[in-house]
Amino acid sequence: MDLLRFATAGSVDDGKSTLIGRLLLDSKAIFEDQLEAVETTSRTRGYDYTDLALLTDGLRSEREQGITIDVAYRYFATPRRKFIIADTPGHVQYTRNMVTGASTADLGLVLVDARQGLTEQSRRHAVILSLLRVPHLVLAVNKMDLVGWSQEVFEDIRQEFVSFASRLNVPDLEIIPISALQGDNVVTRSENMPWFEGPSLIHHLENVHIASDRDLRDVRFPVQYVIRPKSDEHHDYRGYAGRVAGGVLKPGDEVMVLPSGLTTRIEGIDLFDREVPEAYPPMSVVLRLEDDVDVSRGDMICRVRNAPTPSQDLDVMVCWMTRDPLRPRRKLAIKHTTRTARVLVKEIQYRLDVNTLHRDQETGELGLNEIGRVTLRVTQPLLADPYEHNRTTGSFILVDEATGATVGAGMVNT
Repeated sequence: MDLLRFATAGSVDDGKSTLIGRLLLDSKAIFEDQLEAVETTSRTRGYDYTDLALLTDGLRSEREQGITIDVAYRYFATPRRKFIIADTPGHVQYTRNMVTGASTADLGLVLVDARQGLTEQSRRHAVILSLLRVPHLVLAVNKMDLVGWSQEVFEDIRQEFVSFASRLNVPDLEIIPISALQGDNVVTRSENMPWFEGPSLIHHLENVHIASDRDLRDVRFPVQYVIRPKSDEHHDYRGYAGRVAGGVLKPGDEVMVLPSGLTTRIEGIDLFDREVPEAYPPMSVVLRLEDDVDVSRGDMICRVRNAPTPSQDLDVMVCWMTRDPLRPRRKLAIKHTTRTARVLVKEIQYRLDVNTLHRDQETGELGLNEIGRVTLRVTQPLLADPYEHNRTTGSFILVDEATGATVGAGMVNT
């Protein structure tokens, strides 16, 4: 079975945590004692229903305030597919948490309350998912039970969102009316909305095609670790461990090691205790090479005629994640794939208003949770691709050298 990672996003009280609780419950991913604990807590609070949001809001402060603060990862599976859910916060002040949760997602799930329609936060979340190049987007119009299962209400929201999404980079969009509390159109089709002819949410999640979303053309293999066992049995073994970031690797392929430019061929590919005939994203494997070339952590193995261009000047989009603002001339550390270097902020080109898509070119800094276009100068060339081509080799994080804290996340532009 393949794996689908999806991130949920929405405004406060749109029902994200309830929806995830419903998915976990109806897919039988909840233990009986967990369900009993949630039912008991719901009765204690005076609810006449089981508050499924309690299954996902893990932090005490989340449960007390009824909001999601941190990214919560949940796992479940159906007979067709495995899933990892990133339950991301809806508040403006937790934008950085949402960016973290959505950065590795194959699909973005934006919830809106049918009574409220599209809000500023709904638009902001759609813009962020678009910036992060999440290839599939689902708009779930929740709480349809509270608007009398109205087709007219759903159509108004659908048309408004389709018009807004036309300004964004959204390759695949599905819009589904649901009731997370009652389960309509979540796992089973709703009898209350016979006018909706589309799929249920879980049917769409099970069948959305993600295999072609990976870059299977441009071979990219950042070396994470050099394996040299000390035992007599494996004294001549030398392998290079890492996760395939792009392309398909096979024994016999001619490859080049960057930045040295040395060429060799792949002798074999090992996965745990066995050899495999090929490797592709996002497999973690060990490559064995025919020649004893100099390869170390931070190097990139790629095709001879299809290599990334080393660059020290980067044009990037940055989401700033700390209260101390990002200003020109600031020095930071940058972590890109398995390589770490130092970086100087040369220029802040503009700050992006993710609600209106307005570009503020007069700004001189980026504040907490703000996103902007920035020019960076790196101390050593990075082997980066445009983010729209490869989300692994096109992304990076910025680190404060004094504290070791992650202060920014970025995407390389074309």
